[in-house]
Amino acid sequence: MKKFVPVMLTPFKENEEIDFEGLKRLIDFYLDSGAGGMFANCLSSEMYHLSRQERLELCEFVVRYIDGKVPVVATGSFGINLDECSHSIKEIYSTGVHGVIVISGLLSKENAGDQDFRLATSKLLEETEDIPLGFYECPVPYKRIIQPDHLGELVESGRVIYHKDTCLDINQIKEKLKACEKQSSFGLYDAYMVHAVESLKAGSAGLSCIQGNYFPELIVWLCEHYADESDKVEMVQAFFTNNMDLMHRTYPASAKYILRKRGLPISEFCRNGSSTRDYAELDELWNRFVEVKRTLEL
Repeated sequence: MKKFVPVMLTPFKENEEIDFEGLKRLIDFYLDSGAGGMFANCLSSEMYHLSRQERLELCEFVVRYIDGKVPVVATGSFGINLDECSHSIKEIYSTGVHGVIVISGLLSKENAGDQDFRLATSKLLEETEDIPLGFYECPVPYKRIIQPDHLGELVESGRVIYHKDTCLDINQIKEKLKACEKQSSFGLYDAYMVHAVESLKAGSAGLSCIQGNYFPELIVWLCEHYADESDKVEMVQAFFTNNMDLMHRTYPASAKYILRKRGLPISEFCRNGSSTRDYAELDELWNRFVEVKRTLEL
């Protein structure tokens, strides 16, 4: 069964502190929508704008509140060198998460070649003992795409259980899936909604996309119905494709605005400076969502 894994937002109070009561409601919202896992402490969580202690507190809170209902993964590869990165991974794992996510762009410099990156990943696996790991081709600080054969080698180690893919190339997705097909414990989760249906059909384990912070029930519906040859599947795919730019433009503030319209008691405030004035367009996006949801009888 395909899963939707939210890239979790972090609600903040107006005084910029983490809003843990708002986070409870957000977690409930994800779970009620049918999420099959959680990706905490990610870029959508504004992880680079959290202190080390806040990251640990955030992960501990999410794990404790979810209480085993679904698996939780969280980013842990922080530091200026591999030793610091390994220590950070161990700290995050100690919070009780199912696996720790490694940001590919934090392991080697942007101008370093692929061989340097491969050596860094190999050393990291050695230094982090038997901790289950995942990889995320995060666009910040820069996007380093993991090549299919390299991902296959990492997965073959038995240590890598998760990959959030942002290559935006369905052909490369298919190559990665083929390279990893022998490991049943591994899952590739696609972030690019433009080819969501095709990716799910190709064998992706599910979706882990920012659109799930607006309309998670539609992502879950697509994970359940992607194989249906129906106009409804085409309609949902088109809804996300046609509204891609708007949902990315002032994210995550725009997602928090929509969530407030949905009744969640969270602020639009973002530490990363994100803010939105696209209210008229977002209100129209909301209206289009209501029509899609009505058509699907959700």
